[in-house]
Amino acid sequence: MHTTNDLISNSDLISRDLSWLQFNHRVLDQARKEKRNLFEKLKFLAITSSNADEFNMIRVGSLYNYLDYGNDRVDYSGLQAIPFKNELLSGLKEFGKQQNQLFIDLKPGFKKHNFDIRGYEELSEKQQKSASRYFEKTIFPMLTPMVFDPYHSFPILMNNILIFGVVTKAVKSREKKKMSFIQLPQNLPRFFEINEKDKVTFVPIEKIVQQHMDRIFKNVEIISSSIFRVTRNGDFTLEESEDIEANFLEEMKKKLKTRKTGRVVRMEVQEGADPWLIKQLKKRYEIGNENVNITPDGSLIDFTCLWQIVNHEDFVSFLPVRPKPAPPISMSDLEHQDMFKILKDRDILLHHPYNTIEPLLDLLDQAAEDPHVLSIKLTIYRLAKNSRVVEALLKAAENGKHVSVLFEVKARFDEENNMKQAQRLQKAGCFVIYGVGSLKTHTKLLLIVRKEKEKVTRYVHMGSGNYNESTAKLYTDISLLTSDESYVNDVQEFFNVITGHSMPEDYDNLITAPTHMRRDLIALINNEKENALAGKPSGIVIKINSLQDKDAIESLYSASKAGVPIKLIVRGICCLRPGREGLSENILVRSIVGEYLEHSRIFYFHNDNDPKVYCGSADMMVRSFDRRLESLFIISDPLLKQQAINILAYNLKDNVNTYEMKEDGTYVHLEPNGERPFDIHQEFYKVKREVIMRAKLFV
Repeated sequence: MHTTNDLISNSDLISRDLSWLQFNHRVLDQARKEKRNLFEKLKFLAITSSNADEFNMIRVGSLYNYLDYGNDRVDYSGLQAIPFKNELLSGLKEFGKQQNQLFIDLKPGFKKHNFDIRGYEELSEKQQKSASRYFEKTIFPMLTPMVFDPYHSFPILMNNILIFGVVTKAVKSREKKKMSFIQLPQNLPRFFEINEKDKVTFVPIEKIVQQHMDRIFKNVEIISSSIFRVTRNGDFTLEESEDIEANFLEEMKKKLKTRKTGRVVRMEVQEGADPWLIKQLKKRYEIGNENVNITPDGSLIDFTCLWQIVNHEDFVSFLPVRPKPAPPISMSDLEHQDMFKILKDRDILLHHPYNTIEPLLDLLDQAAEDPHVLSIKLTIYRLAKNSRVVEALLKAAENGKHVSVLFEVKARFDEENNMKQAQRLQKAGCFVIYGVGSLKTHTKLLLIVRKEKEKVTRYVHMGSGNYNESTAKLYTDISLLTSDESYVNDVQEFFNVITGHSMPEDYDNLITAPTHMRRDLIALINNEKENALAGKPSGIVIKINSLQDKDAIESLYSASKAGVPIKLIVRGICCLRPGREGLSENILVRSIVGEYLEHSRIFYFHNDNDPKVYCGSADMMVRSFDRRLESLFIISDPLLKQQAINILAYNLKDNVNTYEMKEDGTYVHLEPNGERPFDIHQEFYKVKREVIMRAKLFV
């Protein structure tokens, strides 16, 4: 009989969820690096915490959608649902232990940086008085204790917020104990800040509340008060129906409410919590010990609260100072000039954040004000707060231009903000489309139509990243701006597909999903395989966020067996197993995790010394190929193609932020080993045209 470990190691595919867990370990590893200061380490610890919250809500939630209805499934690892659940939850618990230990290890360094995190009992008398005033004036009026007894139903405890379970002695009741719950306000900072001279003391508000529990339960014997947090299943889909179009927003609002009340998949509990209380909660939520994570004394539940410290005005100077973005190679010194004039002359490739997003924002601003612009079409997935993109679209509508916006309100965890912004645009007179049926619109496309003398000129933007000026400073992404007719014809046609019922056979420069992307990418992979078998030069380099689609993986295995050298740069999930004898000896897999979030997607095919290079919004995942509107665009301009090749070459050269995947699915951090450290998150700021022209991926 095969053990769990045997099944996992024998499978030619790696579990999507176990691979994601490896990715979050790589993010946590950033908080251990000696080169990072304390505040950078706290930042990465906070990121791993929000990553884990989302993973538990969506992926663990999805698993329970099977388990709760008695359904089974076989994971890529070869495990069926229940043994896989045990393996995954065990891994998540171990990850939580490492997070807590790392935080405890970092705590001694707090005082050296003139701050500390203290409980109420650790405060001076003066500080305690200040904390007590804060409780009386601010916290106490916001608290609502909710009792559970024969006369009161069990309260709905909200998702991912701190909750006190308070056990009191029952009076005039058959039960010896009674439990009540207090949910801490979400709209208060996690820490009460005490500023004294050059020092800041951060006091967790749960410590302040716990100290004043008798103020909430007067003349009642309190047996215990325990802090905990529940994470609920947040995975949902909109059911298709005839009237879904008419009631789309209302249906979305109903579904979003289920995130607040969905089944519990994880419970985080402070060490020393009342055993009777925890037993009752586990029974109520139908969870076992595998779902319960114990937070040790000296640590915190929910490390996302560390952003309050990292972003504190006294400490922001400790975060890395990023170089000023350089103008794109293809734009030279023409920044902040007439974007329409520039794009009629040449295409522009932007590599964010090393190139600023300003040329794109300038183009939108100009389009909104330009009296010759007739229309603007745009897809939106995620927006910045106080978005310049939205303001430009509002201005364009105000100026009488036809503005069409496909707003993807199903963008996970941005649904409510997207609905709000979409309604703003709609009220201003924009034509707003709320997604396309069950498909998510993930493609990033902009089309501007402008009347110029006797003819009409169209301008397009295609990219891998969202129209979000905030994330453009933190995510690496690719943007192409052009007025080339072959591109604009494709983009206009694709907009007709998205907003209407057009079904084109093919495009000149685009590969699109859900119709042809899997087929076309596999054809490009197979072409390299045929070249290798014919003795011609071959090679594949792909940079993406995630690789999970089984058909695509099997085509890469087949190409590897034919002798095609394949280099994959996969930031997160990678279900392909590299370096397995007879299967994938010619496949190298690397992951880059560092200061920026690697978000660009670039596909390189050697094509017998005539490379084809595509960029765009899609990963190689089932959801990208089958359940999303996606696009990849070929880069035709020789200079811009060479620029994309250089990006891949630099990624493969990095020896500071890179992890290499081994055949067993684990990752090893690469070290310079005597060579000059090459950190792409620094080196891309130094790129010159002559460097780009020398870049090669295969000799």
